[in-house]
Parts: sequence; C-alpha cells; structure tokens
Amino acid sequence: MKRNQNGMTLLSFIVVLAVVGFALYIGMKLFPMYQEFYSVKEAMKGVANEPGSGDMDPGRAKDLFFRRLYINYSENVKKDDVTFERVGNGWRMNVNYEVRRPLVGNLDVVGNFSASQDLTRSGISE
Repeated sequence: MKRNQNGMTLLSFIVVLAVVGFALYIGMKLFPMYQEFYSVKEAMKGVANEPGSGDMDPGRAKDLFFRRLYINYSENVKKDDVTFERVGNGWRMNVNYEVRRPLVGNLDVVGNFSASQDLTRSGISE
C-alpha cells in the first residue's frame, strides 16, 4: 500500500501567514479609531448625565465634552466638529469627524464617524 502525506507545504504556510499578518496589521490601524469613537460616545453620555444639561449653554457643554475627551487622550475631534441644535426640551449635540491613518505607501484608511446625543432637562435619553 502506498500512502501520500497530506498537509501544508512551506509555501502555502507562508501565504497563510502573510494573509493573517496583513489582517492583523489592518486591525492595528482600525482599532484605535473605533476605540476613540467609543470614547467620544461615552463623553457625550457623560455630558448628558450632568445635572441641568438641557439648560446648559452649548459652550459650557462643549467645554465639558472636551475635558472628558482630554482624559481619554482623544486627538482627532476638533472644536469645529461639535455642533448643537435646539430640540424641544434641550439641545442635541452632534459630533462629526474624520480620521485618516496611513496604511501602506500612499494608501490611507479613512474613517468617518458621526454621533449625536440629546441633552435634555429630564436627563439622558437614547
């Protein structure tokens, strides 16, 4: 009886290793962007939980928001990215920003992030 060996060759192992390595590299570029977006959403919820956030001046709310972001070392959200609009019983805080990270050579990964949070007199509403 003749038996053939089955399994990966060295070349196929290197190809699989390269694909997995590239996927990990992409993940290392994307993870900080989404981690920062999570921090932005948490900072927005923190401002909404402040007493009297619905009656608060938008400048004060923006200051509280950026103080919370400073603690989380957020660097991509700028003052112009935060806007406020009047809603029935308070304000709606909108944060729209873009993150651009170099990937390989002249290729970049671009993430567009948008979040909004209502600042109401009655507390947080989702």
